[in-house]
Amino acid sequence: MKVQVGCSLSTLLLEQFRLKPEYVKERIKTIFLGGNPVDELDMGLIKDGSVLALSAAMPGLAGATLRRGGVFAGLRSQIPQREMTTSLRSEEGFVVVKLFNLLIEELGPLLLERGVFLRKNDFAEFLKDLPDEFWRGCKEIKVSGEEKDEIQLRSLNWLGPVNWVSLFVYFFL
Repeated sequence: MKVQVGCSLSTLLLEQFRLKPEYVKERIKTIFLGGNPVDELDMGLIKDGSVLALSAAMPGLAGATLRRGGVFAGLRSQIPQREMTTSLRSEEGFVVVKLFNLLIEELGPLLLERGVFLRKNDFAEFLKDLPDEFWRGCKEIKVSGEEKDEIQLRSLNWLGPVNWVSLFVYFFL
């Protein structure tokens, strides 16, 4: 996702993603930033290219150990904690957001509405693996308001030298 980097994890979740503080506190129980568990939201610094993983409560000892501020958090003392020692300049950048378990349904649509960015090569791989029945079901393909067909979309020739593809997902009920 495209976000303003150089901010705390708290700022990203509450101000940029516009999540309610009670939702973050009560529902998001496990947070990893750059592969490290985060207990304090103001300690995680969002940088360009950061990978953020969010999960609701997970079962078992692993879930209890990785839970933010959990009773068993001491059992993970060998996992380094990321500290926010200096702030970065606030600028536009990208963050990879991974959602797990119940948060996929709850936060997925909210985040998809903001649009997602994929590396051009990842997008090409995704398109290549779509079955023919998917393409038969497509009634209209538009990229930046311009109609494209399956062959144009799969070829990615319309992208030119850019590395990122911006996608906006619309849900029709």
